[in-house]
Amino acid sequence: MDLVPPPARIFGHHVVSHHSARTYSKKPRVYFMATATTSPPHLIADIGGTNARFALTAGDEMPRDERVLPGADYPDIVSATEAYLALVGGPRPVEAAFAIANPITGDWVKMTNHSWEFSIEEARKALRLERFLLVNDFTAQAMSLPWLEPADLHAVGGGFAVPNGAIGVLGPGTGLGVSGLIRAGNHWIPLQGEGGHVTLSPANSREAAILETSWRRYEHVSAERLISGMGLQNLHHALCQLEGRTPESLSPGEIAQRGQNGEDPICVEALETFCAMLGTVAGNLALTLGATGGIYLAGGILPRLGEFFDRSLFRSRFEAKGRFAGYLSSVPTWLILAKNPALIGMAKVFGPYRQLFEPNG
Repeated sequence: MDLVPPPARIFGHHVVSHHSARTYSKKPRVYFMATATTSPPHLIADIGGTNARFALTAGDEMPRDERVLPGADYPDIVSATEAYLALVGGPRPVEAAFAIANPITGDWVKMTNHSWEFSIEEARKALRLERFLLVNDFTAQAMSLPWLEPADLHAVGGGFAVPNGAIGVLGPGTGLGVSGLIRAGNHWIPLQGEGGHVTLSPANSREAAILETSWRRYEHVSAERLISGMGLQNLHHALCQLEGRTPESLSPGEIAQRGQNGEDPICVEALETFCAMLGTVAGNLALTLGATGGIYLAGGILPRLGEFFDRSLFRSRFEAKGRFAGYLSSVPTWLILAKNPALIGMAKVFGPYRQLFEPNG
């Protein structure tokens, strides 16, 4: 399988030139100004709802000098970035590419699951960057897939990948990210979207009751509302209400731990429902993309579940699509074990994927 990504465009965003100030439709959001080739490293980051992960890269080499900074410790993205640069020292980068858990639809970014909001252009100026690129965090996850090693993956269920078949990636963390890779000729094109916010549908009467309870709290119950860190808490809350129990204030980690240990039946059911619902959404993604190349599972929650996830209803619910059960039984699903794959994807922005993000590419 050819693993060289595409010199093509991602659609649905804009590019703004620092000099011309012209807006071009259907391209990613990039801010830059013309400059001679420079030797400093590139700055890359994965900005999530909880943590900001930073690293440096030379060319499109693998990330180095990785640091994780809690987002809550910093008032804005500029101060967090400056804190990282102070930690690592060395030549100051003049080009940066950040993955962020948010749609990028213009200059102003207001994070869905975090308090940060900022102008991309003003942040570029404040950080003294000549070029500043933002992409969706799960687009970065997708871009990393061709560079993952076999040891970075754990198979969940059977199936065999069709060479050059479309690939899906999704994963629960603070939110629920979704993306994919589509083959075009000899190249892979990563997708930018917000699939975690699709409307969640129940697969049985118990889930219907959970949804009905959740609708009393939220006008729209998206997949992210129940399949994420906060989703575990929402599932726990709904199940407590259904069982006539006063919901205990538990963190996602506490619910997961109690569920894995079997010490609390509500936590066990919350975790089992979480995995089952993820299977349903992953199967939906596979059908939507025609992802015969497989579905990859990312995010910070699943690797911590260990054997619980392997034994869960995830795979059976993934395949439970009626007349298309046979189709999905042949689609493989893998759990990504690599540390910070989004940073790997962002490093490749300065190499194989660079033309995707060039204003004249």
